[in-house]
Amino acid sequence: MANLKDLFERSSTSGLTRWWFNRILQWMIPFNRPHGIVVVETGEWHIRTRLPYRRNNFNHIKGLHACGLATLSEFTTGLLLITKLDPGRYRLILQRLEMDYLYQGRMDAYATFSMTPAYFEQEVLQALTQNEKITLTCTVTIEDEQKHHLTTGKVIWQIKDWSKVKTK
Repeated sequence: MANLKDLFERSSTSGLTRWWFNRILQWMIPFNRPHGIVVVETGEWHIRTRLPYRRNNFNHIKGLHACGLATLSEFTTGLLLITKLDPGRYRLILQRLEMDYLYQGRMDAYATFSMTPAYFEQEVLQALTQNEKITLTCTVTIEDEQKHHLTTGKVIWQIKDWSKVKTK
């Protein structure tokens, strides 16, 4: 079976591969399964995901729940990062999450996150050669189907080489 990075890359050109990729993600991350988050588009340095407008994702006034939108932000940025980092070498852990809620979601929501290879090289790979751990702020925007800007999320990830992780 192909690894996650290969499936991510192949899902940009194959709907069937993207379908399999989404099924595998539901199995690998069972916490997110009830939300129904789906990867709808991938590229080498970008990702677009969808949070469906359905009952499991509603708040008390039948809008998209704030926590569902925050989870979508975390999922989207984290997924792109783990396809670029070797998970056997680096630990990626959520350090902080900041959300600005701008518009009430009343239909499917789409999160978009991208970065450039130069940014990744400088802010992650080079920084990791000089520091034991780094924090990386990823800004993700979420819009609904009508392009209303629902949220802007700042997902702050801590990245550290596994050899430098102390568990005791």
